[in-house]
Amino acid sequence: MTPTFGLFLVSATSMAEFFYDLIKDTLIVKPCKKSPILLMMIVLLLAMLCGVLISSICLKQINTNTNVKLQDIQVIDKPPHGINPEQLGIPRVHYPEPQTFSRDECVHNPVRFFAILSMQRSGSGWFETLLNSHTNVSSNGEIFSKLERRQNASAIVDTLDQVYNLDWLSSASKNQCSAAVGLKWMLNQGVMAHHEAVSEYFSRRGVSVIFLFRRNLLCRMVSVIANSHDRYAKLLNGTHKSHVHSPEEADILSTYKPSINSTSLIDDLKQVEFTTAKALEYFNSTRHIVLYYEDLIKNRTILKDVQKFLRLPVMELTSRQVKIHKGPLSMHIKNWDDVSKTLNGTIYERFLHTDYR
Repeated sequence: MTPTFGLFLVSATSMAEFFYDLIKDTLIVKPCKKSPILLMMIVLLLAMLCGVLISSICLKQINTNTNVKLQDIQVIDKPPHGINPEQLGIPRVHYPEPQTFSRDECVHNPVRFFAILSMQRSGSGWFETLLNSHTNVSSNGEIFSKLERRQNASAIVDTLDQVYNLDWLSSASKNQCSAAVGLKWMLNQGVMAHHEAVSEYFSRRGVSVIFLFRRNLLCRMVSVIANSHDRYAKLLNGTHKSHVHSPEEADILSTYKPSINSTSLIDDLKQVEFTTAKALEYFNSTRHIVLYYEDLIKNRTILKDVQKFLRLPVMELTSRQVKIHKGPLSMHIKNWDDVSKTLNGTIYERFLHTDYR
């Protein structure tokens, strides 16, 4: 027996004797011999009361510690109330329930939404083929090239709902196991005209925006004019192709050298810059990333950043497309001297000294 327990037992025995004498005196009963059994019962009762008291104190301490630990845990995919997930750099995940097919075993796989906002002849077609080479990405092309799909905000929203519900079927559709689904959207195809409705939709549905532009707007202008010319000339055996998959086809298309209107050239370049700036302003509140075609050509590791931006497993992305224009820019403009004279001494002079890569 430990000294502490012995002391506790002596104290309990003394208390029992005290209560026994008190009861005896109060009831004025005839003194009798103290019963050991009664004393033991009283001691046992007091011990039980002490045990209950100690247990309750311990339970309170345990509950307090548990509450503190639970308050320290934060679920990253569910930010605190009032904070948009995009503000923390977290793209929302979705679990679409398409009407046209069943996702089967992939029904519990999350899907992220994205949109590529760009301009014609800025490398968006090539970039989209790179994304679609990823096993789990479905980028459905330039779907708003059709006027009826962008005639008003309601038509745009209905079309976007089909895409993000996985009900938009195209050659790029991965269907069941898509981890990211989106589209390519040119700035002159309704997105700017209905930017308020589109921006609200992107924010509400958690659509991540990928901006893709050209740094050298003069190179882009050459490509735009050449592509427009081929729509009618059809240099490839009577067929128009905006993108080619062989060096031979690229060489044929690059034989056309456009003449650029030097009178309106600076105003045209300013207009492109203005449109780009407005697009960034309109969709600044969305979760977005800004890319430039020239940077992607020089540094393919940027493609890894794009995949991380979409929270995708990083893969090696490939494309079969072949560049049409290569070499010095002066070789691809018929009236190069006029263009050079117009841009020299202006903020756009730098465009003259950048060659195709």
